[in-house]
Amino acid sequence: MRVVIISRSDQTGGAAVVSHRLMLALRAEGVDARMLVCEKVTDSPFVELAASPRRIRSAFLSERLKVFIANGFDRSTLFKIDTCSDGVPLWKHRLVQEADVICLGWVNQGMLSFEGICRLIDTGKPLVWTMHDMWNMTGICHHAGDCGRFEGRCGECPLLGEKASPTDLSAAVWQKKHDLYNLGAIRFVAVSNWLKSKAQQSSLLSDQDVDVIPNPFNAAAAEPHSRQKDGKTCLLMGAARLDDPVKGLPVLAEATRILAKENPELAEKLELLTFGGVKNPASFDGFGIRHRHLGKIDNAEDLAGAYAVADLVVSSSLYESWGATLAEGQAYGCVPVSFDRGGQCDIIDDGHTGILVHFDEDSHKAAESLARGIIRGIGLASDAKVRDRMRRSVEERFGYESVAGRYIGLFNSLLAKRK
Repeated sequence: MRVVIISRSDQTGGAAVVSHRLMLALRAEGVDARMLVCEKVTDSPFVELAASPRRIRSAFLSERLKVFIANGFDRSTLFKIDTCSDGVPLWKHRLVQEADVICLGWVNQGMLSFEGICRLIDTGKPLVWTMHDMWNMTGICHHAGDCGRFEGRCGECPLLGEKASPTDLSAAVWQKKHDLYNLGAIRFVAVSNWLKSKAQQSSLLSDQDVDVIPNPFNAAAAEPHSRQKDGKTCLLMGAARLDDPVKGLPVLAEATRILAKENPELAEKLELLTFGGVKNPASFDGFGIRHRHLGKIDNAEDLAGAYAVADLVVSSSLYESWGATLAEGQAYGCVPVSFDRGGQCDIIDDGHTGILVHFDEDSHKAAESLARGIIRGIGLASDAKVRDRMRRSVEERFGYESVAGRYIGLFNSLLAKRK
């Protein structure tokens, strides 16, 4: 079986990383899986550029310009909006022509247009679209947050400011998605049950078949480390962009201040390590415990090193489609602590393979819950049985063999229907 995975990048961003892992997982199971990207970061011989750099850049700039005009030249929302207005001619690429199955991932910012997707459908090959966020079920945004317009028909989009109207860009793109999905040629995959539940609430995907297949992680390559107890406890948090509002960094900062105030002796023994990009370094101000930023981590060796020194991996995200760092932490023996809102619930069995705490719209109450969760997590971190249980959980549910097997089963069923 030959599968082509289409993703804007093979490494930049969470969706790109897990798409690359999916390719590796499929190849490990004997599938000739390859990737088409607009940005190639790895040196993998199985990853190819979708088009010439000039063609890729032209499509990217054209789409961004249209978004910039539609949002009233507001830079703050320029990259929160995607429209599938422009793309490169992937249907002409050799990997697409040779593939038995086409698998789409995160394909925005000038990689694929709606016309391009229709051309892929016209090839007659099964088309699977893995959803890494909410973009497929909204007009133009990747996370709807508290906006419920995606449950009806988009329009009056908060991201468009003064340009918002019943017939704005979000309404127009919603209609194009509606028309595309009505062709009945796309099989959707959600990476978590939470994301599937959002799809079922949406006007665009409520009538579509949506499978749930988690993101893969090479658990076999993750060596759990025995931690040398010196009386200190290390917390780890990572994200592509730590100060993205969705990641809830201010909530984590307040949680550490609560710990310092209510349990100063414990707080003295805590250290917070962070990794990932940061646009505003001032976002790190206000932690109540020691903090050290490791910068961006873009290779497996450095990632393993970060998990090796951590006892807990913490997520303060307001919501997550899945929660890669939580599963990674489990594989390395770090107890995950997270809110119970999003795909994190697919990863953590509270009290057994980590800690889930109640999310509250009141940020102070949410911080209090997270602080209590960290204390509970510290209690689990010293239990060797918990570490063994976490590792088995990752291997059984998110390991390469498990995830690849589920995708292969889906691909085979779709190919059988084509005969």
